[in-house]
Formats: sequence, C-alpha cells, structure tokens
Amino acid sequence: MSRNNFRDYLLPQDSPRIVNARGLDPFEYAKPILQRPDARFLIDSWMALYSKPYEGITTDGVKRQGLFPLADEGFDTQDAVNAGKALLASLDEGQRLKVQYPINAHEWRSWYNPEFPMNSHGLRLDYVSAQVREAVTGLMKASLGPKGYAKIEQTRSTNLHLGELYDLRNIMNEWSYHFLLYGTPSTVEPWGWSIYGHHLSVNCFILGSQIVVSPTFLGVEPNIVDRGPQGSFRVFEEEESRGLDLIRSLPRSRRERVITYKQMVGPELPKGRWHFADERHLGASYQDNRIIPYEGVSAREFTSDQQQQILDLVETFINYLPDGPRSVRMQQIASKLDDTWFSWIGAYDDDDPFYYRVQSPLIMVEFDHHSGVWLNNSDPAKFHIHTIVRTPNGNDYGKDLLRQHYEQSHKSKDLLLEVDREPFEYRPLAVLDAAFEPVARAEHDATERRAPG
Repeated sequence: MSRNNFRDYLLPQDSPRIVNARGLDPFEYAKPILQRPDARFLIDSWMALYSKPYEGITTDGVKRQGLFPLADEGFDTQDAVNAGKALLASLDEGQRLKVQYPINAHEWRSWYNPEFPMNSHGLRLDYVSAQVREAVTGLMKASLGPKGYAKIEQTRSTNLHLGELYDLRNIMNEWSYHFLLYGTPSTVEPWGWSIYGHHLSVNCFILGSQIVVSPTFLGVEPNIVDRGPQGSFRVFEEEESRGLDLIRSLPRSRRERVITYKQMVGPELPKGRWHFADERHLGASYQDNRIIPYEGVSAREFTSDQQQQILDLVETFINYLPDGPRSVRMQQIASKLDDTWFSWIGAYDDDDPFYYRVQSPLIMVEFDHHSGVWLNNSDPAKFHIHTIVRTPNGNDYGKDLLRQHYEQSHKSKDLLLEVDREPFEYRPLAVLDAAFEPVARAEHDATERRAPG
C-alpha cells in the first residue's frame, strides 16, 4: 500500500454513510448531520464568532492603520460590470431577490467548508439553469486573473470527481455552491460577489480599479483527478513544491526555528493549536477576528534569494488577482518583508505531510495537509489539502477600502454597519457544555479508518 496513493484509502462502496446519502437532496442529506454533537459544537462555535462585529485578524488584538490606501491599481472593471449585469439579466425576479445583498451585508462572513449545507443564503448553483451557471462563471472569469480562475475551476472539478468516486454527485459536484452578489455592479461604487461550499470559498470585493479577493479557502480531497482519456491534473502542486523548496533552502539552525512543531498531531501541539475540523489552520471559516501571533522566523533573516522565494510562494496564493492589482499587491507585500514571518509544522521529506504559514501585516497564507474525511486515512496525508488566504488588519472582504470610500465620498460611517438580510439569531444548544470538545470528525466508524503507510 502506498502512503500517498489516495485510492488505497477509498471508503467501501457499500459503506452505510455512502449508501444512505445516494439520491438525497443536499439539504435533506444535511439534516441528520446537523444534529450530531460534533456538528452542533462546530456550528455553535462559529455562530458565537459570527455574532461579533468585524474587526479583522491581528497579531495582538490591535489593528494596524494606513495599510490599504484607496488608489488606482489598474483593474479595468468594465468587463466585470458587464458580466454582473448579464448575470442579473439572466435571473427571474425571485432569483434576483435571492442573490442580491447590500454591500455591507453580514452574510459576506457566512461562508463555510463542509459538503453539507449549513445555511441557505444566495443561490445554490445546483438548483439553477445552465444559462445562470454560465453567467455566474462569466462574472468570476471577468473578475479574476486567469491562473486563479483556472485553480477555482480545478477545485470545482475535483469536488465533482469526489462525487463520481462514490456515486454521490447529488451531494458533491461542480455546482454544489452558494453564490451571492453584493451591491450593484458599478465602475465607481463598491460591489462584489462570493461563492462558497465544499472546499471552495472566494470573496471578491470591487471598488473602481481596486479589487480584494479574500478570504479565500480552496481545498481538495483527493488532490489528483484522473479521468483517463478525459484528462488528469494535480491541484496545489506549486504551493506544495514552493513551500518545500523554501524550507529546504534554509540552513539547519534557521530551519529548526522555522519549524514550530515537529509533529502534525499529538501532545506536542498546545491546546488550541489543533482543531477537529480546521486541524492546524488558524484563518478558516468565521475566524475573521482571530488574534494570530507571528510564529517561526522573520524574512529579514533570509538571504535575498530566499526572500524572493517567499515572495514567489505568496504570489501562487494570490494569483486570483488580475495583473494590475496583483502587481501592486506584491509590491506592497515586498515592502513589508522585514515583518513577514514563515513558520512550519511537520517534516519536509517528499512523502511527509506538513503545514506552513506566511504572515505579515498585509497578507496571511496557510497550507495544510489533512486527515481523511471522504478517505479513511486517520493521519494527515498529502492527498487532502486545504489552503487559505487572509488580508489581516481589517481588509478581508475589502472592508477597509469600503470604510475609506464611505468616509471620503459619502461622509458617513453609518453605512459601514453590517446588516443581516436574513434574520440572525444565535441560540447555542444546552446539550453542549464547556467540557465538551470533539477530538475528531464523526464521519467514519472507527473500523473504517486507518493510518497511512
């Protein structure tokens, strides 16, 4: 058995988990899952975070100011505006009401990762026509850089591949996502869109020639799609290899300081550093206000070649941005190299799973190999990958740009208050007490799980 051949860890086709899910509507499929203690714990934890006003990710609870100026970044927004209007024109009145939210909607922050629906916001793309789907992808393509858009397409295709492996395309396919539009497409006023669901969340804010694409969450399980004559590809290969190249380029003494923990799981990781759903990730769903101190080593200690490596690594995560904004963004990130930190968890041989993070006042990217959810490996393996991009210090969802725009152009801060289009009520279940915390996701019977190797 190969440690990194995902097919060795496929669940049995007659597993009750698979058999009982076939043919179900996604929302029907979700109902029993949402009553499980682990799912209720996760939702209640997330809703407690969601109920707090947005501040942004920081290293110490204090938001640094003046990092994200309003400026001309060279993005020609007209194609995106036209695509946004074409999307609205493709919808009937009920769909338009369903998809369109105010620019300051609280629902920006309601994205999630599991395959089972956890809210009903926006349009579910698996319930709309081919014409609407084409209009949605047209808007995404017009808003994003070609490499980033291609990565999103591969992620969606990988979700379909997982559905094909288990004959569960009713649950996991290339359209099993929510899509929301914020504001009204405009060349001068702020607007944007988001898409989210299993292993995919992209939030895109547009203000004139500026664009913010974060938070983003892209993941795959498995990371290799092989459809024979129809083609094959591997996802996140560049993010993986560039991370390894950087850690291996460091001298031993510096590498030992970059590696904050040698083991991916186990008692070496302090309480709170591993989460049963997010594993080692710190910037996942609903972590909009998390305090995340720097770890590892600052790039000020790197050679010029290694500093370029870390910049090239970050750029692979933000290739969602069109050329102009990406160039501006990379110049900004390069200006903060002395305050850019690189940290690592795990080993760094070819077959070893690992986690790494690059973090500065302007950007935070995370890469993590996970244990199985739809494969039965109990330990992290290289065929299940999650990646995250965050804009710290208050500019996820373009919120700092939105603040400045309203203060300068509308002379008002009232429009910055988050509003709920769907009523938001947070009622934690009494069955979850402070002592309860899941130690693993509950998808698999213990007899189905096994360690890689």
